Amino acid sequence: MKKEYDFSKGERGKFFRPDAELNIPVYLDPDVAKAFRGSAAVNKALRTLLRSSAATRRLTRSSGGRGARLPR
Repeated sequence: MKKEYDFSKGERGKFFRPDAELNIPVYLDPDVAKAFRGSAAVNKALRTLLRSSAATRRLTRSSGGRGARLPR
């Protein structure tokens, strides 16, 4: 930080809004983008993947981790 910056009169959190929604852009590679008609289709696919992933974690966690490991 440069010495000429003076934050002595600064107010911490002045613009912080805990309830603010963030819209973060996600850029898809062209070949991936061709597979979807729009953002709703991308969101649906990602939600399906998340549900599937959560279900798989629950199943593998309940096995105790002592079963045969799948090759990567």
